[in-house]
Amino acid sequence: MKPPLPITPAEIVAARHRIAGIVQPTPLELSRPLSALVGAEIWLKLELAQVTGSFKLRGAANALRQLPPTTRVVACSAGNHALGIAHAAAITGHAVTLVVPATASPAKIAALRRYPVELVLHGDGYAAAEAEALRLAATHGWQFVSPYNDPAVIAGQGTLAVEVWEALPTAGTVIVAVGGGGLASGVGIWAKALNPRIRVIGVQAAASAAMAAALQAGKVVPAPDEPTLADGLAGGIDPDTITLPILQHVLDEMVLVEEAAIARAMRWLLDEHHLIAEGSAAVPLAALLEGKIGNLRGQQVVALICGRNVASATLQQILAAPPKV
Repeated sequence: MKPPLPITPAEIVAARHRIAGIVQPTPLELSRPLSALVGAEIWLKLELAQVTGSFKLRGAANALRQLPPTTRVVACSAGNHALGIAHAAAITGHAVTLVVPATASPAKIAALRRYPVELVLHGDGYAAAEAEALRLAATHGWQFVSPYNDPAVIAGQGTLAVEVWEALPTAGTVIVAVGGGGLASGVGIWAKALNPRIRVIGVQAAASAAMAAALQAGKVVPAPDEPTLADGLAGGIDPDTITLPILQHVLDEMVLVEEAAIARAMRWLLDEHHLIAEGSAAVPLAALLEGKIGNLRGQQVVALICGRNVASATLQQILAAPPKV
């Protein structure tokens, strides 16, 4: 018998009430072109319309709402979690230090500089930024808020799923990007509570697939961490992360996509729906467009398009490159 999950559906419902006024509901849109290609009814949950351009605001707001306003918060991120913390803190009044890799998306760094936070650019990847944030937390007694390894953050991310099944209660499959696994954990907990037969499919960039490697090995193991368009999903994961056992419980399948497929998906979304998605948000689309997910015909499928914060230079490179078939 599997152990109980550390987050309950009731905590996701509580999170939804807690973050009201900070987080806005986002659209669920039928994609007729993608439905025709796949042979299923494909819906796009457009979390790229969220206030900060990413779903990460949900978990950040839920975490900060539960901390005393005098608590100093430190967080690390490739950008979107930091933006979520910064925006939520501007409303809750928490003092915040954010550690972001020096190699993070210039678009995300520019957005962070608009908030009254202490911004620290450190290291060349998520692992170095996390180590520095944890050092600051230990040195100064600050509260560290992980982008994924935190029950409050996971419950906040799960509120996205509540919106999905309120709008489309007959959805049978949800496809979600996976990095540290916070979003997939929250979504999976809610989906499986509604109906254990709902398929929850995770997608990760093949260039940096620490969670996929951990799921295969049954524990966190060393994994390649190469540059990827899906920078928000990149980097290692905490050996003691609570997301791994959750995903072992709620995830039905994990799919990997290559960089060319991510670029094609970003371009496809712009061409067909006139929407800009960052690489991390495009991986569910990439999996669908590449035919990586089977047994979808005739179903109602939701692909979570989780963010839009891509640098204009990156987008220009993708649009300038000839499409490959």
